[in-house]
Amino acid sequence: MKIETLIRRSLMGFAVAGLLATGAWAQSAGSTGAPATPPQASDISKDRKDIRQDKRDIRNDRQDRNADNRDIRSDKRDRNADNRDINHDKRQLARSNAKNGMDSKKSQALRKDIRSDRKDRNADNRDIRNDKKDRRADNRDIRKDKKDVRHDRRDVRHDRRGH
Repeated sequence: MKIETLIRRSLMGFAVAGLLATGAWAQSAGSTGAPATPPQASDISKDRKDIRQDKRDIRNDRQDRNADNRDIRSDKRDRNADNRDINHDKRQLARSNAKNGMDSKKSQALRKDIRSDRKDRNADNRDIRNDKKDRRADNRDIRKDKKDVRHDRRDVRHDRRGH
């Protein structure tokens, strides 16, 4: 029983391999066995235009990525300034609480200022996260465009050879 199953599966495997080989041959040489059609000049020029366009896209994506990097640095500077303000206001609040009491007008104003600085810091953190997302998307676009350039160059080579 096992030998029959083994033989049956082997024959099926050979049949499938033969069909795949025949299909590959038919696609590469055409159904009549004639060579493939010669490349069209328009195909080569179209591929070259695609390469130029992809390179232009890469440059634009790099500019976007660099702008995102500048935005990230700017937001980090803002966030650090907000942290310094918060720490300064906390020290002032502690002195004001010790001198004037917890419910003094100056202490209340300092607590309000600390809340405002924390909101600013949180907004800067959100901006940083969003800029990093944008930068990741730009990097993905750059990789995709580079891949497109490679494929277009391969197409030009194949079109020149007539494959």
